[in-house]
Amino acid sequence: MNTGWGWNGRPGPLMAACLEAAGAAPSVHNSQPWRFRPHPDGVDVLADRQRQVDLIDPDGRELTISVGAAVFNLRVAMLAHGRTPVLRLLPEPGQPDLLARIAVGAPVDADETVRLLARAVAHRRTNRRPFTDLPVPPEVLDELVAAARTEHGRLAVVDPLAGPSVVALIGTAEDRRRADPAYWVELERWTRERPGRLDGVPPQAFGPWPVPRTVPVRDFGLVWPARRRRVAAFEDSPVLAVLYTTADGPRDWLRAGQALQRVLLTATVRGLSTTLMTQPLEYPELRDLLDGGADGRRAQAIIRIGYGPLSPPVPRRPLAELLDSASSWPVGVAGATSVG
Repeated sequence: MNTGWGWNGRPGPLMAACLEAAGAAPSVHNSQPWRFRPHPDGVDVLADRQRQVDLIDPDGRELTISVGAAVFNLRVAMLAHGRTPVLRLLPEPGQPDLLARIAVGAPVDADETVRLLARAVAHRRTNRRPFTDLPVPPEVLDELVAAARTEHGRLAVVDPLAGPSVVALIGTAEDRRRADPAYWVELERWTRERPGRLDGVPPQAFGPWPVPRTVPVRDFGLVWPARRRRVAAFEDSPVLAVLYTTADGPRDWLRAGQALQRVLLTATVRGLSTTLMTQPLEYPELRDLLDGGADGRRAQAIIRIGYGPLSPPVPRRPLAELLDSASSWPVGVAGATSVG
């Protein structure tokens, strides 16, 4: 491996750029639940269980999906820098927190799709604001479906006739959370402002209150009633899609995260905004209503898709904070960033 990737166990500037891209992935409550362990041949990607959002994600499913999204960003960044990522999921059965190992493989010429996806990493945002009524072209939706399929996922665009039922399901789950004091405590942890905070969801990313509630986005301002937010009319018939996998274990969650991120980045390339609306998936009996029936598909994410205004960035921890304690990376390698 040349010095751009690493030398004597220390990552070089190309690896640093790839890890920064990985750290820009979306995660539940912007918890950024990943750690990276660079080594002479590549990098190990680990779960950071201290950042698990325990109440809504007791089994770590959403944490693992978040790590899968970071893995996808890392793969795309490596390809964009001219090397083939060689991926192994769950490479060491005795180390459950070691979720992926990516070796730096042979040189490769990045194609246009890779270059577009890599550039989209810094521009992808979670948008909790109203979208326009401009329809999403069918061929663009087909492209998002194909993006999920490339990563072993299945994206099903919700039929407009079934849309109100899915919206009602999301609203039911949101109402249950609002009535749970333990949820308020957990939400406060991830929305509390403090100087220099580099994780969680800041007030500028909460979005307005939807009135009427045609789009029941998660209310991150729930525990801060004194902070008046404007109300806004959201679209009457949101475009929704459900991401499925064929099974429902950690390997499938990692694949779901990669499929999800490819979909989100492809949407960004096409000028679309996206919102994750996964509240029903936090309740087994509600999640079952979204599953794929006889073929055993399991719902992993619900995505709202449309054309919306530019959404503000959220903070990100500096790369030095994302490195596993076993890494030989020198402290202070990079500063904090802000992405969606």
